[in-house]
Amino acid sequence: MTRPPLLVASCLTCLVSTAALAQTPAKQAADEVIALTRTLWVADIRKDVAGSLKGLADDYTEFNADFPTRLDGKALNAKLAEAGISGSGSVIAADMANEKVQVYGDVAILSYNYVGLTKDKDGKIEPSKAKSTRVYVKQGGQWMLVHANFGEAK
Repeated sequence: MTRPPLLVASCLTCLVSTAALAQTPAKQAADEVIALTRTLWVADIRKDVAGSLKGLADDYTEFNADFPTRLDGKALNAKLAEAGISGSGSVIAADMANEKVQVYGDVAILSYNYVGLTKDKDGKIEPSKAKSTRVYVKQGGQWMLVHANFGEAK
C-alpha cells in the first residue's frame, strides 16, 4: 500500500517536532533547579522568610561573605533571616549570569554570577554581585537546596 506523500511528510514532521520538544532528564532537572532558585529569590526579595526557606533541606549548610564560618541547618538560616541579617537594603533587581547546571542523578550543582541592584534606606542604589554555587538533591521527588556558597565578587 502506498501512502500519499503529504501524509508521510506530515507524520515525519510530527515525529521530528515531538523529539525536539522532549527534554533530556538533565535539561529538565536544570530548568527545575533554576526555577526553584528564582522562586527562592522572589520570596527573599519580598522578605517572605517562610517562602525563602521552603526549598531548603533541614540539614542545609551555607558559606557566605557575612560570617567567617559555615552556617549549619535550616533553623539557623531561618533565625538569621527573621532577624534581618540576611542582607542590607532592599533588592530592586536580581538575576543570574553565566549559569551552569551540572546534573549527576539526583544531585544538581548550579553555579552562576549573581548580579543585582540594592537600594539602601537613603535611596542610594548600589550594584550587588557574588559568585554563587548551590547544591540541590532530589528528595521525595522534589529538589531541595542542601548547600550554598555565596562568595564576594570584586
